[in-house]
Amino acid sequence: MSYIPVLDLADYLSGDEARRQKFIQGFGKAYSEIGFAAIENHGIPQDIINKYYGLVEQFYALPLESKHNYEKIEYAGQRGYTSFGREKAKQSEVADLKEFWQVGQYIEDGEVMPAADYPDNLEVAELPEFNETGRLLYKSFENSGRHLLRAIAEYLGLAVNYFDAKIHNGNSILRAIHYPPITQEPKSAIRAEAHEDINLITLLVGASADGLQVQDVEGNWHDAKAEPQQIMVNVGDMLQRLCNNKLKSTTHRVVNPPREKWHTHRYSIPFFLHPRSEVRLDCLENCIDDAHPLAYAPITAGEYLDERLREIGLKK
Repeated sequence: MSYIPVLDLADYLSGDEARRQKFIQGFGKAYSEIGFAAIENHGIPQDIINKYYGLVEQFYALPLESKHNYEKIEYAGQRGYTSFGREKAKQSEVADLKEFWQVGQYIEDGEVMPAADYPDNLEVAELPEFNETGRLLYKSFENSGRHLLRAIAEYLGLAVNYFDAKIHNGNSILRAIHYPPITQEPKSAIRAEAHEDINLITLLVGASADGLQVQDVEGNWHDAKAEPQQIMVNVGDMLQRLCNNKLKSTTHRVVNPPREKWHTHRYSIPFFLHPRSEVRLDCLENCIDDAHPLAYAPITAGEYLDERLREIGLKK
């Protein structure tokens, strides 16, 4: 963990201005230079994390035909089950060695959202607690992410609540990933090829095995694994775009284990925090100057997500 800075969210929430500024500046420095940080006292209950991991393992142990009942191609991988080999990195010709389940937003205040962007979550009949536990974890991630985005807003010189309305009923995704045992020589494929995330920020609770690596500006790869009491949080392309590259959306990957561990499973649960689809990602004016000219054309979050889903093979 020496490459990844460790920060304590309790500092930001303490009410002590010196501690708050310590977190804000440390968070901003980490995201300006590396794009990743490990966060302690993140507020996501460990009992919910543990319970959901157990249910995720049970889901992936179901027969393949049962899992396929929850795969809706028309949802472009945004809800329910996505089978092994369907997703690839945008620059890759081979698919990642994974299958995954996705949970989307639960609208709980009566707001009517466009069905095309917010399809219904799918209920797993075989595991009665699966969906409710996933909903609780989703909302916990969302709450933690709101605090982290407030710290980012302050670092960028914005109002502390700049992101609040933009992520309210946002199009965020909770993804439960299974990397099955490797049963034959995988050619050029790895568990997850080098990529950058699409969203504002990603929150990742500790994976069940090693493998996550982060690339530095010289092209070197560094192992990145959070301790049990931490979550890993990284910048996504939407945030990098919004702040005109002031914060860094870092390339990362999940490598295959050594051959003697090919028989092992790996489970991972990231939360991709997205804004509402109509939110504009046009570069912030205070992030544009002579030394940092405008780097991106205007676009909405929904348009950008659609573009990226096509690039990674989930949408035609």
